[in-house]
Amino acid sequence: MTTPVCPLASNPTPYPSFSAYVRTRGTVLMRTARSLTANPCDAEDLLQTALTKTYVAWDRIEDHRALDGYVRRTLVNTRTSQWRKRKVDEFSCEEIPEAEETPTADPAEAQALRDAMWRAVTRLPDRQRAMVVLRYYEDLSEVQTAELLGVSVGTVKSAVSRALGKLREDPELLPVR
Repeated sequence: MTTPVCPLASNPTPYPSFSAYVRTRGTVLMRTARSLTANPCDAEDLLQTALTKTYVAWDRIEDHRALDGYVRRTLVNTRTSQWRKRKVDEFSCEEIPEAEETPTADPAEAQALRDAMWRAVTRLPDRQRAMVVLRYYEDLSEVQTAELLGVSVGTVKSAVSRALGKLREDPELLPVR
């Protein structure tokens, strides 16, 4: 009795028709395996396992014209077996854990905070206000802000830093912290 050779190994196989089948249909079968798993590496492992099972049964398969169906069924059955064997991390307990309630923010308080922040920004010097608005309200990068205002990136960094320091010290925003 000859020892079976791994179907995807580089060694010559006693079933040249199997090798030809894998070469011609491998891509399609891989697509099927990918549709059964979430991870490309798992799909490769799944296909390898299914092809190994097909190789072992090669001489018992009567109709080689229906090989795609046979391999697809093997893929599905193998995946189902893997799914059933997976470890389930469920533990029984005497009490049902209570879901932590996250406090919902009051829309009026959120609007009051935005208004207070905007009033504080409007009290900044013009140049600092422009840089803060471009950086944080318009979401521009430091480089984009510098180009738009015609200044260096370092100027933007230092001006925004000073502006944020002033905002941190603004008396209207102190209760927020």
